[in-house]
Amino acid sequence: MRISELSAQTGVPVPTIKYYLREGLLPEGERSAPTQAAYGETHVQRLRVIRALITAGVSIAEARRVLAALDDPPADAHRLLGTAHAAITPAADDSLDLTAAQRAVEGLGWKPGMCDDAVLHDVARALQGLEGAGFELAKGALPVYLKSMRDIADAEIAGVPTESVEAAVRYVVLGSVLVEPLLLALRRVAQQVASAERFGAVDAESDADAARLG
Repeated sequence: MRISELSAQTGVPVPTIKYYLREGLLPEGERSAPTQAAYGETHVQRLRVIRALITAGVSIAEARRVLAALDDPPADAHRLLGTAHAAITPAADDSLDLTAAQRAVEGLGWKPGMCDDAVLHDVARALQGLEGAGFELAKGALPVYLKSMRDIADAEIAGVPTESVEAAVRYVVLGSVLVEPLLLALRRVAQQVASAERFGAVDAESDADAARLG
């Protein structure tokens, strides 16, 4: 198909497709003339992945690293997860003190050597941010976070497909990137539900009905 047909099938504007081509996110099509190229189903699938990443807030640079993991995955499944996380996690910061982070993640079953430095540094960075703002977690909150995250992780890792490396790569990489916004959104909904149950929700429709009856 021509680039205009690729655009029509995916809903991605032609200028955007050309931008992805220039940035190396989308592979070149098969040249049929000096100014024309043919595109196939692989380009359709890649464009959908790119759009999902960008929509989820992943930067072009991060998307490039994620797509590189899709194209050239490590053979080891555990290293694959690390590659996926490395694509979306800030680089390790050697100036951070990891003591508090290590103590915190022990509640997840962590032991030295189990995870990449970058994700441990990310925990340290988050804890440093809390401390810098003078914010203290609610009493008993951290054990709840740890249990919830371990339950989520166990369910997700159990679901990693094993029929092919490609399937595992897509699941791990895209799951790491695309599910996190869902987790954050669900947390916010749960907070509002818990708040309504504790402090009492204002039911605007019931109040309006009461006002009419009154």
